[in-house]
Amino acid sequence: MMFDYKKEYKEFYMPKGTPSIVRVPKMNYIAVRGSGNPNDEDGEYKQAIGLLYGIAFTIKMSKKEDHQIDGYFDYVVPPLEGFWWQGERRPGDAILRTDRAGRRDGVSGIDYARKEDFKWISVIRLPDFVTREDFDWAVRKATAKKKQDFSKVEFFSYEEGLCVQCMHIGAYDDEPATVDAMHRFMEEQGYTLDITDQRMHHEIYLSDARKVAPEKLKTVVRHPIRKA
Repeated sequence: MMFDYKKEYKEFYMPKGTPSIVRVPKMNYIAVRGSGNPNDEDGEYKQAIGLLYGIAFTIKMSKKEDHQIDGYFDYVVPPLEGFWWQGERRPGDAILRTDRAGRRDGVSGIDYARKEDFKWISVIRLPDFVTREDFDWAVRKATAKKKQDFSKVEFFSYEEGLCVQCMHIGAYDDEPATVDAMHRFMEEQGYTLDITDQRMHHEIYLSDARKVAPEKLKTVVRHPIRKA
């Protein structure tokens, strides 16, 4: 049976529908950075997803290639994830959110009504056995095989640390209610939000939005926190 990260690491991929605190260790990812509305049909975001999966499946199918990855075991490609923010960011800055009336409230977060202002890092987790050298091989292999430019794809290491998270079931635009519940919970537990230039709003997509009705979409929503 193939190794499934969602099942083996349920604390990261299958949280309950009520908020919880989790400490996320360092992980390596395939990553593509970009900006703009993720719903644009021919936009940068959808192109990025194609690049991510191109590399993800090249690595997964490496078992059939001349390049044999040390420690390889068969696995289910982990789900698509995304780190999101808006506005200009400088080291140490929080993200300023603008509400629907145009007021900037200074609260760290994102405004779902301004999708054109999104900036993002889209990622797919790499198995721990994949080294940077294996990743570089996969980029070269996918470029040659698919006759496509994969220069935007990068090997991204990230330690998310202490976070509050919750399973959101429903449309992406309805996430603010889940986020509000997460923030109330963290405050009750003695934590405060810690979104900075290095710690971001994080989503893990467990449903295929092309096949699942919006009200049934499952998304892990995660925010970085610290002791108040």
